[in-house]
Amino acid sequence: MSDIPSHNNNPGLLEKPPSIQSDSATVTNDAKKSTTPPVARYGEDPRFGPEHIEISTSMLSNPLDGMSPEEVIKDVDSFVEAKGLTEHRDIFRRGALLARVAQKPEAFEDIAEIPEDEKQILREEITHRWKQPFMLYFLAVLCAGSAIVQGMDQTAVNGAQQFYFDEFEIGPERVYIRGLLNGAPYLCSCLIGCWTNAPLNRYFGRRGTIFISCFISFASSFWMAAANSWWNLLIARFALGLAVGAKSSTTPVYSAESSPKAIRGALGCQWQMWTAFGIMLGFVASVAFQNVTAPVGQSFDPPRFPQWRWMLASTAIPPMIVMVQVFFCPESPRWYMEKGKFDKAFRSFTRLRNHPVLASRDMYYAYKMLEVEQVQRQGKSLVSEFFTVRRNRRAAQSSFFVMFMQQFCGVNVIAYYSTQIFLDAGFGPSQALLVSMGTGIVNWLFAIPAIYTIDTFGRRNLLLLTFPLLGLCLFFTGFSFYMPQGDVAGGEMNTGRVAMIATGIYLFMAAYSPGEGPVPFTYSAEAFPLYIRDVGMSFATATCWGFNFILSFTWPALVNAFTPQGAFSWYAAWNFFAFFYTYFFLPETKNLTLEELDIVFSIGNREHALYYKNKLPWYFQKYILRKQVEDYPPLYQLGGAGRMSEKLERSRSRH
Repeated sequence: MSDIPSHNNNPGLLEKPPSIQSDSATVTNDAKKSTTPPVARYGEDPRFGPEHIEISTSMLSNPLDGMSPEEVIKDVDSFVEAKGLTEHRDIFRRGALLARVAQKPEAFEDIAEIPEDEKQILREEITHRWKQPFMLYFLAVLCAGSAIVQGMDQTAVNGAQQFYFDEFEIGPERVYIRGLLNGAPYLCSCLIGCWTNAPLNRYFGRRGTIFISCFISFASSFWMAAANSWWNLLIARFALGLAVGAKSSTTPVYSAESSPKAIRGALGCQWQMWTAFGIMLGFVASVAFQNVTAPVGQSFDPPRFPQWRWMLASTAIPPMIVMVQVFFCPESPRWYMEKGKFDKAFRSFTRLRNHPVLASRDMYYAYKMLEVEQVQRQGKSLVSEFFTVRRNRRAAQSSFFVMFMQQFCGVNVIAYYSTQIFLDAGFGPSQALLVSMGTGIVNWLFAIPAIYTIDTFGRRNLLLLTFPLLGLCLFFTGFSFYMPQGDVAGGEMNTGRVAMIATGIYLFMAAYSPGEGPVPFTYSAEAFPLYIRDVGMSFATATCWGFNFILSFTWPALVNAFTPQGAFSWYAAWNFFAFFYTYFFLPETKNLTLEELDIVFSIGNREHALYYKNKLPWYFQKYILRKQVEDYPPLYQLGGAGRMSEKLERSRSRH
């Protein structure tokens, strides 16, 4: 981890290395000097004052900066000797020289030791970022399958509840039992499932945890389908939460740790895209089985509606497929490194990269970043580290926010209750199921663009764009309930009313899918340093599923107390709050390695908010007045801040 400039001697930030002379944007490196673009001048009055000049630029430092090629070769020789990789000495030497210039994309052209065929591989890494080995994409398919399991588990209940409420005689006045049945998996995930993530990953690895969680999903599907009472169904759904928690904590981390940084966000956001596909399949299952009454037939006295059993049993198919896939995928190389199994880590890296030189570069670079981190964190407990170290606290705060807002943006009101919402709007039962399926289709289709935009437009910008749209769509939907309903009992519904409500919900799903849909799990999976990543991801997913339970448990009561207009407006207001929070406090994480993010999250809330507050006039000049203005100095600047030995020595001295 590199050191960064500190504002006002803030002890939460790492100390300023001697090579950085001031908080200005000019940085002196041991190896060479580099000057960032000058502070923007805004040309015409009004000028915005000297406070812009005071904003410091944080340096994301390569741990090998300042080391000569000879020193790097000596260091990597010691590395391969210590880790039992001597047979790969030559490839690791070349990989180490590439790691030394990892933050300078075309600097490899000047390294004489790299042969031309390997330079061509490196060029293609820049120009053809989607040209990746088959195994990386097979791993992506595994993660996609795990996400499909998650999504289908979430929404099969949407249509099923209309039948098991009748079979178990749970009337609309029993709002809390209805909410508890729907929310039980997420209560279990929050209280137990997410926290099994750390021990399961410690002993079974990423693949083993995914296998175990999918097996629980597979078994609980049949348990739910065979339930003979509402409390038996409640227990089965609670058990399902054990799978939901561990799977959602592990799969995004597995993807993030295995992917190259150029497409890490795109592969990571597939968790949400394929969760959306699974959500769509849950709706499809509801429509497909709505008239299936085999084997016992439907009756009203006693109440018996077998349709819901088929809907819930169908969720056993995706986890069965994923359990088979697990045996053919490599384990996370970073997990192997954490366990000291460097030979297996290198084999895993080579299966996930286009050439061994890329594997050696990424592995050595990750090792050097982790080496600094381990020295700085030596002798500290995970609990104290999680709450007392600014870098970890900021990561937890940011992950908490995006996970909280994934629920309180209001999306799972639609995922779990859209059929009931459409029934309340005036649709018939079959129409309500069909229109609900449409929300799942829209959700999936509009998640596809995020594969591209999450690594180009960025996580933060996607949220800034979509939060206001989500709020407006919920206001639109809620206020549409003020329109006259018509004589539903007489078969005459107000088509304008149901069309407005359906339009509002469909537009909401279209805005959700490319923004708050893919960002939270991608963001949380990359936010935490390796040594507390399991605990951090457990915290993030526990936050997600805890508020998921609150939402699903309280929605029936909220509608009963506030009416649909007030209930939708409640969640609309949260989206506007989220827009302002994102602008001032949420760091961007795109196109950085997992190790470089240590510096991003070391910047405090005050400095981050001050930077973006002072940038507001620049936005006004550029986008409102449409004036020509110079680029605003970036908050994060790639660069070096001294030799590796100096960084390690400073880290040790602070202990």
